Amino acid sequence: MSMRVLYGVSPNDIPAFDTKRLRAEFLVEGLYSPGKIEFAYTHVDRMIVGAACPAAEPLVFGDGVDVGTPLFFTAREMGIANLGAPGRITVDGESFALANRDILYVGRGAGKVTLESDDPADPARFYMNSVPAGRDIPHRLIRQAESKPLDLGEDARANKRRLRMYIHPEVSPSCLLLMGITDLAPGSIWNTMPPHLHERRMEAYCYFDLDVADRVVHLMGRPDETRSLIVANGDVVLSPAWSIHMGAGTGPYAFVWGMTGENQAYTDVDPVSVADLK
Repeated sequence: MSMRVLYGVSPNDIPAFDTKRLRAEFLVEGLYSPGKIEFAYTHVDRMIVGAACPAAEPLVFGDGVDVGTPLFFTAREMGIANLGAPGRITVDGESFALANRDILYVGRGAGKVTLESDDPADPARFYMNSVPAGRDIPHRLIRQAESKPLDLGEDARANKRRLRMYIHPEVSPSCLLLMGITDLAPGSIWNTMPPHLHERRMEAYCYFDLDVADRVVHLMGRPDETRSLIVANGDVVLSPAWSIHMGAGTGPYAFVWGMTGENQAYTDVDPVSVADLK
């Protein structure tokens, strides 16, 4: 298991950033390494993003050395989404089978977590969001059919999409983590329209199901000082509370969204008119 660290920056620093610096601060690349667990710890609300692609041998974590606690989950909760082929996650002896687009909630106090692929030749791709937690909530598997769907957008504006809430007070409770998956309708390319800010929460986007030749152009920054990130399959964008977030893809794609902050009110957002962006 490896843990890289990102410290977060002020919006006042953005005008001086070149592309290399912008990507280093806000884009997490290379999380999916066969047979390894990769984590990135960000000081933006102390969210950890990570991924695991189990091969022939199971992958195990749970030690808290990288987070300064006896166990990884001594003071944390986590959502684990399977974005690949079927796999299995075992938490302290309790086993959960995850199909594609299922999400497992792991509550505070968990000890040993084991990740496996049903078929090492066609592995699971586990994507993880972990945030600090102040109460104990039981582990729970949320299957895609148990998520809450919201249909958004319209064909005429190329932003029709289905957002599914998984870790959310209306579906499966948590302490501070929100997590879900959004799929775009065929022919639509734009996500998260209209763009917005949520001053009381940060967000992380994991873009997936992109063809190797395709990219998502992710727009970020203050509304009057926007920047772009060119994002490949499996890359994760960190979106601080002060940054807008929206994007458009050159081909079909989906994304996992994870949030944490002061509240879990999904509608606590400040929309920004596209006409006001600079």
